[in-house]
Amino acid sequence: MRKPVIAILQGDPAGIGPELLVKLLNDDIREITNIVVLGDPEIFQRGERIVGRRVAGMRSIAKTEEIEFSETGLLHLDIHIPGIAETALGQVSAEGGRSSLEEMRMALELSQTTAVHGILFMPFNKASMYLGGNPFADEIGFARHFLGTTGAVSEFNVAHDMWNGRITSHVAMKDVPGMLTQSKIMDGIALADRTLRLAGYVHPRIAVAAYNPHAGEGGLLGREEIDIIAPAVKSMQERRVNVAGPFPADTLWLKMRDREYDVVVSMYHDQGQIAIKLLGFDQGVSVLAGLPIPIATPAHGTAFDIAGQNKAKMTPTRNAFNMVVGMARHHLAAAE
Repeated sequence: MRKPVIAILQGDPAGIGPELLVKLLNDDIREITNIVVLGDPEIFQRGERIVGRRVAGMRSIAKTEEIEFSETGLLHLDIHIPGIAETALGQVSAEGGRSSLEEMRMALELSQTTAVHGILFMPFNKASMYLGGNPFADEIGFARHFLGTTGAVSEFNVAHDMWNGRITSHVAMKDVPGMLTQSKIMDGIALADRTLRLAGYVHPRIAVAAYNPHAGEGGLLGREEIDIIAPAVKSMQERRVNVAGPFPADTLWLKMRDREYDVVVSMYHDQGQIAIKLLGFDQGVSVLAGLPIPIATPAHGTAFDIAGQNKAKMTPTRNAFNMVVGMARHHLAAAE
């Protein structure tokens, strides 16, 4: 099988992404994939100065039509953003948001022509993206709209081979109860099954979290488990999906820690995020699932407080790279 092509986005210029990217590209990663980096070259060079190392063998190009790999397997597609060189480290900015959006837009456009088979983005800042013109709450909303995806999409977080997906994500807690429907939970379970299969799991073991404390105590503390979640789980079991639940969320992650399941489908953001970040924040990867192309990013965010200090840990970035390469291989093999 031919090498997959991975688009790597530099991320918010004010965060730790550019320096992590320089370190990643200095690792021995080009034997397994071809890489095209997208972003403003001045920010990339700033990342090199922070790290104190140059990236060898990278060729700059100005147009997507120039994507053609030599033996080094590394290109930089230059995206010039006016004023970005003056962007201060550790600061929210419209320029940073515009650069993130343009990098993502161009990478998604390349994916539609099959010029790239997976996307890894260094962390974006949602406030900067909003100032830069993003009409959606996050990058997955932007990608979904751009690609015209109509099915279920969700961010999955992964640490130590423990996965967490969620039915609702970046929404106010007051809005969560009205968003929990049987069909939406079934879609979330199906998405978890598909996503883990793309990541190489032959028969994913899926656990579904309850919504209420103690899984509702038989209706005493709420009826979502009885009326919505349990029927959704049963319907997916009848479709031969390996799923169980709903389990009380406060003890479910002990089962995950003990490897009884591969993925939790939680009902809202912090229900799973607190647990998985506690168990593996220094390992974490975020996967944007349900889109036509594999997309991943380190789960830690832009870390404005340590940007420019060359002390951000590399493990989540390496894990995210390995994740997107593995998923891209499965994606490419299925297409061929």
